[in-house]
Amino acid sequence: TSDGAAESTRGFPYLRKAHYMFGWDWGARLPDAGIFRDVYLEFWQTARIESINVRQNHEEGKVQLSFEPEIEYCRVITPMLRIEVEAPDGTVYISSGEPVVLDNPFLWYPNGYGEQSLYTIRTQLIEDGVILDEWTRRIGLRIAKWRREKDEWGESFELNVNGLSVFAMGADYIPEDHLLPRCCPKRTRQLLEDCKRANFNMVRVWGGGYYLNDYFYDICDELGLMVWQDMMFACATYDLNEKFVDNVREEIRHQGRRLRSHPCIVLWCGNNEIEMCIVQKRWKYNARRNADIICLFEYILPQALHEMDPDANYWPSSPSSGGGYDVPNDPNRGDTHYWDVWHGGEPFTAYRSHFFRFVSEFGFQSFPCHKTIEMFTTPQDRNVFSYVMDKHQRNNKANGIIMQYMANTFLYPNSFEKAVYASQLLAMEAIRYGVEHWRRNRGRCMGTLYWQLNDCWPVASWASIDYYGRWKALHYAAARFFAPVLMSCEESGALSLKGDVNSQDREIKPGIRLNVCNETLNAITAKVLWALRDPEARVIEAGKEMVVVDALSAKYLPERFFTDADPYKSYASYCLVVDGNIMSEGTVLFIEPKYFSFSDPKLKVECNGCSLTVKAEAYAKSVEIFCEDGDCLYSDNFFDMNAGERTVHIIRGEGTKFSVRSVFDIR
Repeated sequence: TSDGAAESTRGFPYLRKAHYMFGWDWGARLPDAGIFRDVYLEFWQTARIESINVRQNHEEGKVQLSFEPEIEYCRVITPMLRIEVEAPDGTVYISSGEPVVLDNPFLWYPNGYGEQSLYTIRTQLIEDGVILDEWTRRIGLRIAKWRREKDEWGESFELNVNGLSVFAMGADYIPEDHLLPRCCPKRTRQLLEDCKRANFNMVRVWGGGYYLNDYFYDICDELGLMVWQDMMFACATYDLNEKFVDNVREEIRHQGRRLRSHPCIVLWCGNNEIEMCIVQKRWKYNARRNADIICLFEYILPQALHEMDPDANYWPSSPSSGGGYDVPNDPNRGDTHYWDVWHGGEPFTAYRSHFFRFVSEFGFQSFPCHKTIEMFTTPQDRNVFSYVMDKHQRNNKANGIIMQYMANTFLYPNSFEKAVYASQLLAMEAIRYGVEHWRRNRGRCMGTLYWQLNDCWPVASWASIDYYGRWKALHYAAARFFAPVLMSCEESGALSLKGDVNSQDREIKPGIRLNVCNETLNAITAKVLWALRDPEARVIEAGKEMVVVDALSAKYLPERFFTDADPYKSYASYCLVVDGNIMSEGTVLFIEPKYFSFSDPKLKVECNGCSLTVKAEAYAKSVEIFCEDGDCLYSDNFFDMNAGERTVHIIRGEGTKFSVRSVFDIR
């Protein structure tokens, strides 16, 4: 046996297979076997193009491309190269191997910051007029650098793309299935397009899976989704010997050569959590092993990568402060995995006590969508603690954690369906608290990647999209809290206090502190509207003001307290209006939802083709639209609304029978 993840089959690090196959705290022990990619026999008589490394040199107003071909020969010949560079506008540049200068180039930008312009490189290897081989790739012209500079808080960890400071927003990707032949470009494209719909600009390919097919990176190139690419090592130790080192060197050389042309890949990372786990002494101390880990991830792997891609960015581990066991998970340097909310049982407001530089993991579990649960249960199984539900929960404490947070937040749900709904609201609120806080502190924190994006089978997990591609509440919320222009509210109230409802010094002081985040390239002038309302959504007190927010910045508005407000019978609503359009809106409670005096909003939903109109007679929190006779994806869902009407659109799927509910119905 070998040290490694507790949920996994013992000894799994000895096999160079995707670690998740041997079990994880969201995955079954189901090792795949056999060949899952195409097998082909390649032969040639004279020479072939193994690869071409296209190097970029950026200067003001131009980019020079140079070409470093790797050619394999069967016999001594002197072939010529014909390289064709096609720009996005159709302009073609021809080279026989010498550098090509592109004036006024079309640059590649992450989603939300500019266009995803791609150039096509077509190369022919020719001898005596005969084409011996051809090689084609798409590239994006961009500079991606990670800045680590001393500042007032410690050391920055910030991605800069083409001179722009980028706030990374997204989630951690795991393999899409336990049975790999089920994966296909269509399924992956839908998943990644759903990331873009939720305003992602980055995904982290987690190190316990496998190196993904070319089409994954092609799609990310097209969509502007930057990739943090873990090398495939996670939560384990490895015994270095000559054969193993030779194997992983070749592995990284192969992957570096294969993937170096993709503009989406902005960082290669050596592993997931190995440095942190050793420092935290999760495994028995072994001086030789600990030295081997530094040798592997700080010398062998980066050296092999840079042999193939000298321009690649490399980071030794996640989380890390830069390697050498130098305080991984330091809140003031490098990237952080934060799990005190969830594993540590801390309230959602605990996020606000931490100002990490880049948060590459944090999460909160929920049950999959009810229609997904119906696909692996019979009616008698639909109890949170049934055998079948427990077998579809791979973290042995997680259902209890969900129910503990549920007890702290909502009234007792009187049906299984309501418990599933409430669990998704918990995950949505937990991640919203974290992301909004870190976005409010842009400049100090420069990235939030929540755990996790997707599932590899139908299971209770941290995913925001379940195994069948259904959006959970969290993914709808991500589209709002990752929006380029975001208004968020740091409320003060019961959730900011320590202790419970019986604490002697529990004094609730309702207040709001609004913030506007502008992740666009232009300053915005906006109107801020806020109101204190009663449960029927009637206005008690209101205000408005104009605010100017610079590009790529966040701005706080003055804090406001409502000294006479009854926190059990009042809430605050807010919205941001730019050029007459509502750009961002939301509501906050000053008390736990289970204690708030909700009025029955008497929700109704009307269907008119692809449009749905929700009507409420009072304040409705976390409104879910549910299609009873189909599967639908909506332009928005799980949203708050004051009394009135709200129209959403069906983006994908169809149905004729819809129902609607809110937190009022959790009872």
